[in-house]
Amino acid sequence: MPFFLSFPEEICLSPPRTCHEHSRRPAIPPFTLKTLILGLGNVIMGDEGVGVHTVRALEQQPLPPDVECLDGGTGGFILLEPLQQADRIFLIDATADENPYGTVTRTTPRFVKDYPPTLTAHDIGVKDLLDAFYIQGGSRDVILYAISIDPRQPISMDLSEECERARDEVVQHILAELNV
Repeated sequence: MPFFLSFPEEICLSPPRTCHEHSRRPAIPPFTLKTLILGLGNVIMGDEGVGVHTVRALEQQPLPPDVECLDGGTGGFILLEPLQQADRIFLIDATADENPYGTVTRTTPRFVKDYPPTLTAHDIGVKDLLDAFYIQGGSRDVILYAISIDPRQPISMDLSEECERARDEVVQHILAELNV
């Protein structure tokens, strides 16, 4: 499974269904930085839903109380509020780029050239969402994990083997970044 890691100005991740696990966690102590893990994608479109599947896998892990997992589905400007309330943001989404299927790319997009190719199943693309976030005063870097997929898949609720491996790889990378 190829893994592409780039650092110059690049690191991201985040979704809208709150972890059930987090509701049983103790309250976040004052002055603790809140981390949002947002997964985007349409789960009935196979690998296009890999961001949501990744967040669901992360929800099964023991996470610190200051980490919120959010299933962002197919996006929308409704996601701006959780983004604005977070101090640290991880965003996970599928991309249809030239990399082999299942390739994981970690980036921190700030400019148009930094964004992976947008998939059309979202209400708005990652670029549109993050542009609106930054225009409204968002100043935090967003760590984006983009997973390369084949956009010409039949309707399915399942991930391909390549995307299952990529999902597990992203889970391990995020857990390492969270020091879990």
